[in-house]
Amino acid sequence: MKEREEFAEYLIRDWRTYCTEENFLGIGSSRKVYKAGEWVIKVHLHPIGHLQSLNEMVICNAMKAKGLGSMFAEVHYVDERIAIQRYCAPIKRMNNQSFEIDMKEHASLLPDHYEEALRTLDREFEGFDLKDSDNYGLNKRRKLVFIDYGMTRSLYEKEWVPLAESGVLPQIDFDVCDRCGEKKELRMYGKADQDKRCYSCGKE
Repeated sequence: MKEREEFAEYLIRDWRTYCTEENFLGIGSSRKVYKAGEWVIKVHLHPIGHLQSLNEMVICNAMKAKGLGSMFAEVHYVDERIAIQRYCAPIKRMNNQSFEIDMKEHASLLPDHYEEALRTLDREFEGFDLKDSDNYGLNKRRKLVFIDYGMTRSLYEKEWVPLAESGVLPQIDFDVCDRCGEKKELRMYGKADQDKRCYSCGKE
């Protein structure tokens, strides 16, 4: 435990060392994620990413106080540039897309008190898009853990949507990449964006 915490402190100082293509895990509209041992580094691509990470730290601490902390990937550190969060194994996508967590279909993945956690996120923290599989990882018992839970309804409606509509932040379009020819999630910046390359083909 001590060594793990010391490594997390080291990451705060030298996080850029781990931000390589080899350690790349994924990218959202406002954050880019890299693996670093038992932690991940969330690099804030936009101030909204910083706000999401701050929200996650608040939510994580609140859920611990309610006895629900095991369902939320621990947030160790947040500043304007990065967040350091506990690593959880990713959930495999279906046909290059995330999917909605279904209470019946995915019952074997649900941890105890999962519905209570969902209700708490919704009522106390304006939780948004809570059932998208990309917002979860898996713990060692192959149960769901929230890893991306800092977007709120008000943050989405008041800040994210206007920025996405104006082309500042990307929206996700599932279409064929012009470069590799595969159907993937494409990061599209506003209605005028004609660059239909996927992330793997160079569009960030």
